[in-house]
Amino acid sequence: MDRMFRLLAFWTGMFSVIFFAGELYVASILFLVQTAFFLTLSYLRLSERMYMYLFAAYLTVFMIGFTWYTEFIMVPGFGH
Repeated sequence: MDRMFRLLAFWTGMFSVIFFAGELYVASILFLVQTAFFLTLSYLRLSERMYMYLFAAYLTVFMIGFTWYTEFIMVPGFGH
């Protein structure tokens, strides 16, 4: 399970580099923080159950944050 968190760290790191290249610095920093989070968790040698709990908590926080952003911050029709 620790390898799966390293894989998540790899992909979030790739997205961070892509966002940085596209001059989307806020998104790049956000994904860089997620990369550090996943990489740190991958070396803690936790049980598989704890890794699943942490991933579920991560997804819950993401969905709450994403819903809040799309409901209260994002401007509908922006960029069209």
